[in-house]
Amino acid sequence: MKYFLIIFFTLFSFNIFSQPFPVPEDNEVTFDVVRKNKIIGTLKTNFIQEGKNLILHSVLDIDVKILFFPAYKFFQETKETWIDDEFVSIDGFTDFEDDREYKIIGNDTDNFFIASGMDGELKLNKNIIPLNYWNIEMLNETEVFDTQKGIVRSIDVKQLEDEKIFIDNNEILTNKYLFNASKNPKDKGPFPEYTLWYFEKELMKMEFKNPKDKKNTIQIIRNDWSQ
Repeated sequence: MKYFLIIFFTLFSFNIFSQPFPVPEDNEVTFDVVRKNKIIGTLKTNFIQEGKNLILHSVLDIDVKILFFPAYKFFQETKETWIDDEFVSIDGFTDFEDDREYKIIGNDTDNFFIASGMDGELKLNKNIIPLNYWNIEMLNETEVFDTQKGIVRSIDVKQLEDEKIFIDNNEILTNKYLFNASKNPKDKGPFPEYTLWYFEKELMKMEFKNPKDKKNTIQIIRNDWSQ
């Protein structure tokens, strides 16, 4: 159970603040995390405008119980700051169910993006952007900053045929993608392959399978969307 949630994060009707991603009219988007047809957690992102800054405050909170006893817990909170279409800083914290906890910090400087996390301090390309599935433009990158662990991952994305999905009995024609990312030597297993569904740049759904629990698919499904 403890491996299956390497979820990023990552994480709207449109108001656009010169950003590469859509912003909801109510400045909030939420998803249910579902396993075996049961809701086991939530992913929520608030969009906060502070002058020229747009802050994406995301919280992923998962709590799995078996026979009313705690079986798995996972928590991640991040604050991404963007100015126009530029990612300029991040402040985050990830708490895995084992003894792994990571404080993630990153800031733009004159020439680099200076970050720290699982691998200590890193001097990265100034144009690096976070691994946040809400930002569909991320899929055009070759490397991204993993906000769960504060590391860089190479990514590979394949666009599939468009597909109709159903959310709250609404039929939605979506753009569908497969997303893979490189493994870090400190990872406890391979990065799982994600399937992603978007409607007009809005993330509707994502799912993946735990390589150690292939019978159960984890789904992250939009729960506040109406056409």
